[in-house]
Amino acid sequence: QVQLVESGGGSVQAGGSLRLSCKVSGYAYSYYCMGWFRQAPGKEREGVATLYVHGDDTDYVDSMKGRFTISHDKATNTLYLQMNSLNPEDTAVYYCAADRTSRPRATCTIGRADFGSWGQGTQVTVSS
Repeated sequence: QVQLVESGGGSVQAGGSLRLSCKVSGYAYSYYCMGWFRQAPGKEREGVATLYVHGDDTDYVDSMKGRFTISHDKATNTLYLQMNSLNPEDTAVYYCAADRTSRPRATCTIGRADFGSWGQGTQVTVSS
């Protein structure tokens, strides 16, 4: 059974930084695509970034390019999201996701990836 456990959320002032972690169960290379999503109050869930495990190719939502960085530690099978220059609009519950379905790297993008496993979410609150 796949398990994903997020941590690292919290409260920060505008302009600050946070690093989210997501410990994924099992062997890193048994996964193909991982990603971060978020859901703000009253809004639909939206993609943040994806990472193709077999090559570390990444994809970001345009509004987060240059501020957020997704990365993956193969040794511990932990997915990270480094978030800098945070603003109140980044306030949301952040979720990590992973999938073991074999796929080409071109399908591990914000607009095309689908995921079979999700974490429980971690709250990020940015105050002005």
